[in-house]
Amino acid sequence: MRSDSKVINASCGDEVTLPGYGFPVIVLMGLKLIDIPRKDLECLLVSAVRSGQKLRVINANAHCVTIAQRLPWLRELFRNAEIAFCDGAGVQLASLFLNGKRLHRTTPPEWVGNVLQQLGPEASVFWLGGEEHVVAEAADIFARRYGCRTAGWRNGFFDVNPDSYDSKALLAEIWRTRPSVLLLNMGMPRQEKWLWDNWDKLPPLVAITAGALVDHAAGRVTRPPRWVANLGMEWLVRLSREPQRLWRRYIIGLPVFGLYVLRYKIVAMFKKSDGHQGVAR
Repeated sequence: MRSDSKVINASCGDEVTLPGYGFPVIVLMGLKLIDIPRKDLECLLVSAVRSGQKLRVINANAHCVTIAQRLPWLRELFRNAEIAFCDGAGVQLASLFLNGKRLHRTTPPEWVGNVLQQLGPEASVFWLGGEEHVVAEAADIFARRYGCRTAGWRNGFFDVNPDSYDSKALLAEIWRTRPSVLLLNMGMPRQEKWLWDNWDKLPPLVAITAGALVDHAAGRVTRPPRWVANLGMEWLVRLSREPQRLWRRYIIGLPVFGLYVLRYKIVAMFKKSDGHQGVAR
């Protein structure tokens, strides 16, 4: 399907259409996700930046799906975001188990550089999140490597309350510099909450929740080979590198995610069974 229209609210089995593109959509455990290949995502974002569109680009891994079960605003963000995609083998497997559909999987460090390289000086990037010296280094490296312009940067250690002085000053800086790309690197769900609270206050730009991209860009963290991620083992590599920070997410979080998946499957089975009984009677 190809269309020039845009559909934001979609249900399982529908297609989402953004300017010139149409992709299948599923609703996985309360989150709306677009099944979009990485190359198509890159082309779409290049086009969006060039045409001055305002888009939210967010992603879901197992950790995100788990915390979304208790955060209504996060589920609402996924329902309304222009682009929401699968970022993790756990989400792929859950989709296959619950919906019979294996989603395309990608993560911002795999394609943000490609997008900026295609745009070059057409892209003006504002970096938000990470330690001060790390985010400054990341912005400088990307500007030299891809030829994009740096609109500004801000570390992630500030009062994110929408009414705080820090948040208001940050919004004023973004309006002053008018970036075309905003990279949010504050970790999940802090970056998503900031985007949820401030989306209507931002100028036209492409906002990407990029997580640890700032650390990858600055060379502080290296990604494992893609085949490791395709095997669903990237979490183990990350845990071995940052055990103190990530042990709770993976050692506790992954089993909890599995339990949520099973609960959804059992509920769906009971609903299907009740439906058949109703027809029989």
